[in-house]
Amino acid sequence: MKISVIGLGYLGATHAVAMAKLGHQVIGIDSDQAKLASLRAGVLPFYEPGLQQALAEVLSEGKLSFQNEHSSESASADLHFLCVGTPQSPDGSANTSYLDSAIDQLAPHLAERSVVVGKSTVPVGTALRLKQRLSSLVSFEPRIVWNPEFLREGTALEDSLKPDRIVVGAFKKEDSFPLLIAYEKLVAEGSPVVEVDVATAELVKVAANAFLATKVSFINAMAEIAEASGADVVALAKAIGYDDRIGNKFLRSGIGFGGGCLPKDIRGFIARAEELGVGSSLSFLKEVDAINLRRRKRVVELAQQQLGNLAKKKITVLGISFKPNSDDLRDSPALEIARELARLGAEVVVSDPKSLGNLTDSNLIKEADPIQAVSQSELIILGTEWESYKQLDPKDVAAVVKNPLVIDGRNVLDVASWQAAGFKVIALGRNLD
Repeated sequence: MKISVIGLGYLGATHAVAMAKLGHQVIGIDSDQAKLASLRAGVLPFYEPGLQQALAEVLSEGKLSFQNEHSSESASADLHFLCVGTPQSPDGSANTSYLDSAIDQLAPHLAERSVVVGKSTVPVGTALRLKQRLSSLVSFEPRIVWNPEFLREGTALEDSLKPDRIVVGAFKKEDSFPLLIAYEKLVAEGSPVVEVDVATAELVKVAANAFLATKVSFINAMAEIAEASGADVVALAKAIGYDDRIGNKFLRSGIGFGGGCLPKDIRGFIARAEELGVGSSLSFLKEVDAINLRRRKRVVELAQQQLGNLAKKKITVLGISFKPNSDDLRDSPALEIARELARLGAEVVVSDPKSLGNLTDSNLIKEADPIQAVSQSELIILGTEWESYKQLDPKDVAAVVKNPLVIDGRNVLDVASWQAAGFKVIALGRNLD
């Protein structure tokens, strides 16, 4: 099939490569000329394991091309995927103006037989509004379906090519047929298809993210209780995780979630519920958000308890991306902690395998090598659980630090080996004395 992908950010670039890997002829469309030049050269503007190699492969095969606006070539596409961003507005709601612009630019080039497929995360009701907008711009009834994405940064290509479900919401069942044909290989390989109404399809992504955020904040709330009572939240999570009604995923306590999806999506979900007059149904998500933010503040409090006045104290934060295997700094808990420590006068050194090039803070000292980063440090904070940091030999670290003190912000370090190397280890929700 011939496919256009409108918007080549993280979602769009990944989806374009994935569809080309499935054998389709894909045209990526974005107004950012620098981004287009990078993609044409086979260079991703972000880090995602395995994706750059896949990009090079589909470019060499001629399956993927890029352009800065619609043309007669893109107008002949069977499917037009909307992958533009829906950033958070100051009031917490999702800004869908980029989708409006995408619809306006697509309308003059839209063929009656083509299907517009929404993949962006949107407030429920957006698809209907976009269909009405598009209907006013074309002389036929446009075909719009909603197909939410479920990509996890760090495993996005695998999530695209081996999805755990394919959700399709259509106003008319027949409108979804071309999309299901495009996904035929994935369905044949076992990915289940869930066909729903459009409103449900829009809700699936934000509902899933709200549930995951709630699970993370629940275990972090338990960490607060554990700290006050002397219990061990890691042991607690292990014990309750054996219950298959609960499961052990997303039950690791620490400094909480971040990134460009979970925080934005739960705030947008709250705002949309309030617009619909059912804000009380999601009032609990406000506390989920508050618990998450409190864990970041807790690390700063622990630093002050251990070091006193932080002025001129050298503190190293290992990992500043919001999660491992990503260079994404959006709403990163680790980076927010580093910034607050610097604001309080500390000399803050940050290290990260992939994201330092994206960091523009002039008051943070960048050092890629972790051993160099911790040299003469008075406190080490593990902010992101990169495998390279988990595998550090604490003896090597002990040999260069000024003060053997570490806060495990992710509860992933081998506590016994760090203690054996002479470190005082502080971990959120655990009594390690």
